[in-house]
This record gives sequence, C-alpha cells and structure tokens, in this order.
Amino acid sequence: MTFSIAVSGKGGTGKTTIAALLIQTISKKTGAPVLAIDADPNSNLNELLGVEAKKTVGDIREQLLREKDRLPLEQTKEDYLNYMIQSSLVESEGFDLLVMGRPEGPGCYCYLNTLLRKIVDSLSKNYPYCIMDAEAGLEHFSRRTTRDVDVLLITTDPSSRGIMTAKRIVELVRELNTKFGKIYVLANRVTPEVAETVRNQIASLGLECLGMVPEDPLIQQFDLDAKPLTELPESSLAHRSVEAIAEGLQIR
Repeated sequence: MTFSIAVSGKGGTGKTTIAALLIQTISKKTGAPVLAIDADPNSNLNELLGVEAKKTVGDIREQLLREKDRLPLEQTKEDYLNYMIQSSLVESEGFDLLVMGRPEGPGCYCYLNTLLRKIVDSLSKNYPYCIMDAEAGLEHFSRRTTRDVDVLLITTDPSSRGIMTAKRIVELVRELNTKFGKIYVLANRVTPEVAETVRNQIASLGLECLGMVPEDPLIQQFDLDAKPLTELPESSLAHRSVEAIAEGLQIR
C-alpha cells in the first residue's frame, strides 16, 4: 500500500522546498524508496534534489501525438506511453523522480491524459511512499488533475493571503469531493515573533496546523548558490522541523 502526500499552496510559499525536504527525510527515516512527482509546470524539484531531468511526461505526450501514426502495429498507445514514462524516470539514491512538465497544447488530450493518469497511478503502487509537488494555486484542483491522496499538505507563508489561499484550497477540495485522508496546513518561513499569531490565524479559520518551519538562513544561502537541498546539513532549522512533521504524519 502506497502512502501518498501532495504538497500544495500559494506560489512563493516554499512548497517545493518542503516537498524536497520531505522526500529526503522520509527516504532516510524509512530506508524505503520514494516516488517523487513534480506536477508543477514550473518544474524545479529536480534542482532541489540535485538530479537532472532530461524528459518530462509532457514531452512524452507531445512526442506520441507526433508519432502516433508511425507506431508499430503490435504496440498500443498505452504500451508506448508506459515504456516512455518508465524510461524517463530519474533514478537516484532513496528516490525516483517523475517530472510531469508542461500542460497540454492545442487539441484534444482527454484520451491521452486518461492513459497517463492510469499509468502514473499504476507506477506509484510500486513504491511505499509517493510525494507530489503540486501546481501552485487552485486551478489544478478545479480541473481534478490532483489525484486522490492520503495527505494534502498545504503550505503557507506567514501572511494573511497565504493563509486565506490555504482556506480556499480546503473549501474547493471539499466542494469537489476530492478524496484526501487528511488535510493539514504547514506554515513556512515563520519567525519566532509571529509564530503564535500565525498559528492562531490558521486555527481561527478552522484549519489544522501540522507544524511550522522556521526561517532558515541556510535555505536562503543554498538558493542563492544554486545548491541542492540534498547537501543541507541535518543541523539546519528547516531540516529538523520537517523531520518533526514527518513524525507528526507517523512516518518512522
């Protein structure tokens, strides 16, 4: 049984950073392989994980559209997509990464997208853990491109706009009857001076705060130096906080 987590939130709240730290933490704590899915069209999860992604699922979809009339008669579109997706997986120590890439272009993609969801769902069942860095904002929820997962983790920065976006995501998810086992808010880049205020604002909106990740100068420095978070020391404030969050999710 795969335990799946989707990390969402307003753009700029650090959701990709949180996703990258969760992938590393869960892989190390459990010793089990993690399937990391970068579902944000602005793909940069691979950079934070220190790996190179040469081909995305979006690239594969466009390639199939170009070559569909030249496929061997014995090869179905599903077989082709399955083979190409398997070959596009970026394998690394502790995790494999699948990058979804750009959204579809002009034309009808309904059939292909149905096949893709089927293949990705089947692929994820081969891993004990699956962590998805979801697209920022709300549109992908209204399009139902986020699959049913065990935990929806909504990141916010210490701002009223970020917290209200988290509330709107929760409301939309419930309106669409999207299935999540648990929904939590995670406050990121929180300083001690505003921590209590942020926690109270989250609670006042009827949301459950799983934890807070403090402002971490090391994260800022790594970002400036374009260094992957896989090199972040365990003494990092953000690293330690995400470990505590994993404990809160009962991942040991």
